[in-house]
Amino acid sequence: MVLDNLSLTIHRGERVALVGGSGAGKSTLLKALREQLPNQVAWCPQQPGLVPMLSAFHNIYMGALDRHSFLYNLGNLIKPMPAARCEVTDIAQSIGLENHLFSSVDKLSGGQQQRTSIGRALIQRRAIFIGDEPVANVDEYQAERLLKLICQEHESVVLALHDIDQALQFCTRIIGLKDGAIALDAASDQLSASDLAGLYDAV
Repeated sequence: MVLDNLSLTIHRGERVALVGGSGAGKSTLLKALREQLPNQVAWCPQQPGLVPMLSAFHNIYMGALDRHSFLYNLGNLIKPMPAARCEVTDIAQSIGLENHLFSSVDKLSGGQQQRTSIGRALIQRRAIFIGDEPVANVDEYQAERLLKLICQEHESVVLALHDIDQALQFCTRIIGLKDGAIALDAASDQLSASDLAGLYDAV
């Protein structure tokens, strides 16, 4: 998808949902936003890109690699150190993954893998969270819990969301995309689900 002369400003502290049908340009826009401030963004892609043979612990810890030396990271690969184990365990508990922390991710369900990807983003401790359908593979209860956590842990949040109700509940601003252009941009408290329905091709 090519964005059509799109100009967009997102302010610090905003929680923004990108909504629209498949192919509307959400993922393309997220990538462009991420490239603006790569060192400030915790990135949670639609395809997690986890390392299958490594445990959930190590996949989460990978988000913190740039904070430590090569030797420290190598030591944690061989035998997790107490500080790293504590940090990752706290994150695993917050995302409901503590019972699977040392299972290889290829043994995890799709939802558990998605939670691992969120954990890898959380451990980066960045001010901005950008996520491309970050809760698409979990149930409604887990989705609400995870979205609440993401919003609590980051100063600014930009999410591509298929679920309109989630967008309205957790985000302060809704940007609707259609055919690579902005079709709607408004505060979420000024919108209803019916206002967003026309963005989807099936409607």
